[in-house]
Amino acid sequence: MLTLAEEAILLALDEETGIIAELPHYQTDTVLVAATLMELALLNRIDTDLENLQVIDLTPTGQPILDRILALLPPPGETRPLRSLLDRLAIEGAEIKRMALANLVAVGILKEENRRFLWVFKTRRYPMLDNREVVEVETRLHELILSDEIPDPRDVVLVSLVHTWGLFDQILSPRELLRCLPRIRNLARLDLIGQQAAQSIQDIEQAMASAQAPL
Repeated sequence: MLTLAEEAILLALDEETGIIAELPHYQTDTVLVAATLMELALLNRIDTDLENLQVIDLTPTGQPILDRILALLPPPGETRPLRSLLDRLAIEGAEIKRMALANLVAVGILKEENRRFLWVFKTRRYPMLDNREVVEVETRLHELILSDEIPDPRDVVLVSLVHTWGLFDQILSPRELLRCLPRIRNLARLDLIGQQAAQSIQDIEQAMASAQAPL
């Protein structure tokens, strides 16, 4: 099974160009760290509420991405503010992305291509070799959002990630997105880590806008 970070990256990938959606790096980093924390919560390695995070089990999961972040968390029994942890761990976002892409290549879902732009600048693309995983994820989310069914916890987390990353416009038509936005927001609010990730991204955007505003 793919990690949530890997599923999120597949959804952000343009299948034709092999390029991941252009998003501010802080947004990508925060979402990928949040995805990893969410998965650790699903595996009962951490526990959270709206304000704090606590590690309850440091047993490795066997997933390199998850175990990398798990090793950076405070020891069991110590509580840390969830928001500050997200901000501090955001520096790991680039490494999570690298590890996720490497695994997607290793399992035959993506292919890595290195090209040069204007014969000087090196670019890297990831064309899709096998789109069954992304089709399955998109279909699952599409059916969930358009129905009244009660989602399982993993799907709640994925809805929160996709909503925070702004990727639903790639899964739903404009009319579907407008009609289903209240349900998307309601489902996303069920995930505590997702809420904090969205707030962190919003705060960073507001701080950047303030810094760029004319005096």
